Amino acid sequence: MTNILIQLSKYVIIVLMAAYTFSCFSIFTRNYEDEEKRVLIRQDVLLFLMQGVAFLTMYLAADDMRILFLYAALAVVLLAVIILYNLIYPNVSRLVVNNMCMLITAGMIMITRLSSDNESPYGTAIRQLVFVVLGVVFGLIVPVLIRKLTFLDKWTYVYAAVGGGALLAVALFAQISGGAKLGFEIMGINIQPSEFVKILFVFYVASSLNRSREFKNIVITTAVAAAHVLILVLSTDLGAALIFFVVYLVMLYVATRQPLYAVAGLGAGAGAAVIGYHLFSHIQVRVEAWQDPIGTYNDSGYQVAQSLFAIGTGSWFGTGLFQGSPDMIPVSETDFIFSAIIEEMGMIYGLCLILICVSCYVMFLNIAMELHNSFYKLVALGLGTCYIFQVFLQIGGVTKFIPSTGMTLPFVSYGGSSMLSTMIMFGIIQGLYILREDEEEKLELERESRNGLGRTAARKKKTGGTKFEEVPQQRPRKKKRTRAK
Repeated sequence: MTNILIQLSKYVIIVLMAAYTFSCFSIFTRNYEDEEKRVLIRQDVLLFLMQGVAFLTMYLAADDMRILFLYAALAVVLLAVIILYNLIYPNVSRLVVNNMCMLITAGMIMITRLSSDNESPYGTAIRQLVFVVLGVVFGLIVPVLIRKLTFLDKWTYVYAAVGGGALLAVALFAQISGGAKLGFEIMGINIQPSEFVKILFVFYVASSLNRSREFKNIVITTAVAAAHVLILVLSTDLGAALIFFVVYLVMLYVATRQPLYAVAGLGAGAGAAVIGYHLFSHIQVRVEAWQDPIGTYNDSGYQVAQSLFAIGTGSWFGTGLFQGSPDMIPVSETDFIFSAIIEEMGMIYGLCLILICVSCYVMFLNIAMELHNSFYKLVALGLGTCYIFQVFLQIGGVTKFIPSTGMTLPFVSYGGSSMLSTMIMFGIIQGLYILREDEEEKLELERESRNGLGRTAARKKKTGGTKFEEVPQQRPRKKKRTRAK
C-alpha cells in the first residue's frame, strides 16, 4: 500500500508543480489588482500543498519522524517569509517572493531525501534550513538599504578593491578542493567569497559605466573586470570566471549599444578559453569528461555519466521519492542536484523548475527596463544575468550540454554561501522593485499636478545621451475593480 501511495504522490507533485508554473506566467496577463492577488494566493496554496505531499511521501517511505519535524520547520519559515515581506514591504513583488519560496522548497525536499543516509542523518538538511533563515534576515534588510542609501553609485572603486582583494586572497591562501581554490573553512563552515564578489562586481560595472561611457573609461573598466576574471582563472574557479565574463559583456553592450565591443569580447573570450585549455589540466579533464563520459567512466567521466544515468532513469515522471538511487551521483547535493531531482521527481518537474527560474529572470528584466535611474537599471540587468547564467551553467553541465563547471543551482543546491548571496541578490531586486513603484507614484502625482495647473512644464532638451538612458513607457499600474452602481 505504501508503494502505491508513493507512486501516486509523484503524479500529484507534478500536477501541483505544473499548475504553479503556469500561474507564474499567467499573472502577467492580469489587468486588475484583485485578479493578480487571487493568482498569488493560489500560488501559495499550491506551494504548501506540494511541500506537504512531498514530505508526507518521504515520511511514508523512510518511516522517520525527523522528516515531519523538518517539514514543520520549513513550512513555518516559508510562511514567515511570505507574511513578513507583505507586512514590511507592501509594494514588494509577491511573484518573486513566491518563486523564491518554491525554489527553496524544491531544494529542501531533495536535500532532505539525499541526507537521510548520511553519517549524521538529515544534518545537511538542517544546516540548509539554518542557511535559509540567515538568508531571509539579509533578504529583509537589503531592500530598505537599497531604498535609503542614495550614494551607492559613488563607490565605484570601493567595489572593485574589496571584490578584487577577496578573490586575490582566495587565489593566494585558499586550499585546493576538487581541483580549484574556492574559499576558506571557518569554524567548520565553508565560505566561498566569489559568490558575494559577483554582487560587488555588478555594482562596480554599473557604477563605472553610469559615470562615463567614454572610450577611456571603458578601457579602464574592462581592465578591472579582466583582472577579476584572470584571478578566478588562476584559482581554476572556471564557473565563476565565466559568470563574471558574460555579465560584463552583457552590461557593456546594453550600456553602450556598440556591437563592436560585444564581438571583441567574444573573440577575446574564445581565445582565452583555448589558451586556458592548454595551460590548465583541470580544464582538460572537464572537457574530456564532457566529450566522452562513458569512455572515461572509471576516471574523469564518472560524475557526468552517473548524472546522465539518473536523468535517463527518471524519464518524464521520475521513480518517486526514495525509489531511485540519486546518492550514486557524486556531490549530488550541490553540483548535480538537478540530476537527482529528475531521477526521483521526473523531467516534467525539472522543466517546471527551469521555467520558474526563467520567470524570475523575466521579472528582473521588467524591473530593469522600467527604472529611470540608469545605475539601477544596470544593476538589475547585471544581477538578472548573473542569476540566469548560473542556472544555465549548472543545468547545462549536468545534462552534458556544456562541460561541467561545478556551479550550484541558486536556492536549490546545498550551500551557505550560495544561499546567502542569492538571497542578497533577490533582496536587491526587491529594493529596486520598490524604487520603481515609488517612481511610478511620483510620476502619477506630477501628472495630476500638471493637469490641475492646466499646463505642462517645458521639457529639457536632451543633448547626446545613449539609447539605454531613454526610459520605455511605463507599464500601466494594476487597475482596481469598482462595483457598478
